[in-house]
Amino acid sequence: MTTDTVERFLAALDPEHREAVGARPREEQEDLAAAWERELETDDELDTLDELSPPAAEAEAARRVMDRGNE
Repeated sequence: MTTDTVERFLAALDPEHREAVGARPREEQEDLAAAWERELETDDELDTLDELSPPAAEAEAARRVMDRGNE
């Protein structure tokens, strides 16, 4: 398992978003990955989901970060 936040964030994204984010500059990827980590750390619903399925919690946090970026 990788410890690089950007790699973990990219792995949590659906394939379409993974490709789009992967094409962005590294700095933007790092900003999105940092937002993803904050989402995972601060959302209590994700804490519960993380206990049941860590990959599902990571995917949900990634989806939320990407949705906010499209608003």
